Amino acid sequence: MLQESRNALTVDVEDYFHVSAFEGVIRPGQWGGFDCRVAANTRRILALFDEYDLTATFFVLGWVARRHPDLVRDIAAAGHEIACHGFGHKRIRFQTQKAFRRDVAASKALLEDIAGRPVLGYRAPSYSITPETAWALDVLIEEGFAYDSSIFPIVHDLYGFPGASPHPHRIRRPAGEILEFPPTTLRLRLLGRSLALPISGGGYLRLFPAWFLRWGLARVNRREGQPGVLYFHPWEIDPGQPRISACLKSRFRHYLNLDKTEDRLRTLFEGLSFGPMGLLLAGLGPLPAISLDQSPTPARMER
Repeated sequence: MLQESRNALTVDVEDYFHVSAFEGVIRPGQWGGFDCRVAANTRRILALFDEYDLTATFFVLGWVARRHPDLVRDIAAAGHEIACHGFGHKRIRFQTQKAFRRDVAASKALLEDIAGRPVLGYRAPSYSITPETAWALDVLIEEGFAYDSSIFPIVHDLYGFPGASPHPHRIRRPAGEILEFPPTTLRLRLLGRSLALPISGGGYLRLFPAWFLRWGLARVNRREGQPGVLYFHPWEIDPGQPRISACLKSRFRHYLNLDKTEDRLRTLFEGLSFGPMGLLLAGLGPLPAISLDQSPTPARMER
């Protein structure tokens, strides 16, 4: 399927105080009182991508776009794809269908108005399209999105869609079809058990050594003939960000190896090829179709 080892390079444009790990100690009404660092950090990322002649997909939070419209324009002017990360970084499980529709519609309209181009891609806050919230895909289809990158085929305490396809595919829903580009997992066998190891970025980029991530993505490219996904956040290249008083697990997840992120990105950029998600999906050709029911049951693959 994949004619070259090309992977999707993506950035979730949000600030350190937006993250789900801190939602128990920081309320959305308090966001405006924090030191906002997302614009400066994102411009550092733009400079890094320019250094390596890379183009990427930026999943921009509507909250950020409203406060920093010039940042969205700068991203678009540099040739990158603008995509949607929702408006208020609220996990879908905590939204009604009506509220979710308002959230994504408002963010999509704002981003399109600022960037002056269609916004076709969506990624849910904290990958929160799960078996229980698969209805969100119908909303995305009805609101004009062409692809989604929210279904993480792993078990996790905050997200996950166990048993979902690990590779790009089409999803059939009552509202129609949408392309899905899931975060990359490395499928291994250990002690007779099958494991789906997340290697696509975020906290995993900071947890695993760069050589392992590069090897894992290259293995997915070569052995499985599939593209991978790399994702990270602007706050992950900012070791000097303010420290939030949260539980030990949340602080570990958020602050681990922030000072190593940029070097690990450079290692990946020097060993693999990357491009924007929408362009990569468009070049993959016909993809297998999967029907997802409303209920939390395993996916059914169709050809």
